[in-house]
Amino acid sequence: MTETVPAPIVDAATRHEIASGVFVIPDHRVPLVPNIGIVLGEHTALVVDTGMGPRNGAAVLDAAQALAGDRRLVLTLTHFHPEHGFGAAPFKGKAHILYNRAQGEDLATKGMGYLEMFRGMAPEIAEALDGTELVAADTLYDGAVHEIDLGGRKAVLRNWGMAHTRGDQIIWLPDTGVLFTGDLAEERTFPIFPWFPPDDTDINAANWIKALTDCMALNPKIVVPGHGEIGGVKIVDDVRRYIETVGAKVAAAKAAGKDAEAIVAELEPQIRAAHPDWHFPEWIGFAIRYHIDTQP
Repeated sequence: MTETVPAPIVDAATRHEIASGVFVIPDHRVPLVPNIGIVLGEHTALVVDTGMGPRNGAAVLDAAQALAGDRRLVLTLTHFHPEHGFGAAPFKGKAHILYNRAQGEDLATKGMGYLEMFRGMAPEIAEALDGTELVAADTLYDGAVHEIDLGGRKAVLRNWGMAHTRGDQIIWLPDTGVLFTGDLAEERTFPIFPWFPPDDTDINAANWIKALTDCMALNPKIVVPGHGEIGGVKIVDDVRRYIETVGAKVAAAKAAGKDAEAIVAELEPQIRAAHPDWHFPEWIGFAIRYHIDTQP
């Protein structure tokens, strides 16, 4: 019997305002649906992520246009993964599409491979991705920080280099204290370590921890995680502590002379038991193996 999975459909009708002029389309805990942001300034509206595939992207575009009115639209992504950015095609020509340079490189070099990988996961996912076109940015920005003037407020885009991917970025709204983290921080979800050697090894846990530490220093009032419930800074701290703990446990096990399989067999159930209400425990082993392979 083939197990069915929920269709990764963005429910744009459930968008709601979490701060003045800041709207979120929630993921409703549906796998491969992100939390999506729409931020209104006086003359420009910023869209954060698109969902997976052209139908989701079109639904997000419709929601953004309805809220934005005659404001200019800008689209940016938290990172290049399909559920976050593979709905960008409907925005082409209707919004200014802005990625950081590493995101653009990830999309160009890995995009087709990830598209095919995701299509093979389940028929429901393949259907959502039907007709997907990978869309290059209108602008690629360089550097760690890029500010967008939305009119009466600014959005700060910040990246740290390779972390969860090569081009993860947060979107920080200083005037409201709202922080969009992308998959640098997911709520009650085991962090996704896409550690697939030798095909994809673009992860850096130390930078990831640095990014989360810097996010905490912003003292955000509202954290919009890549997936899961909206909350406060505890979401960020929980992920930071998790990554640090996994790294420390692996280091101790390696120092005791244990081999990779023994380390995974010992640590995976321990870590799962420590977070009984977290989602997607299948990613625990990937995090452990990342640390095994990268620690001296």
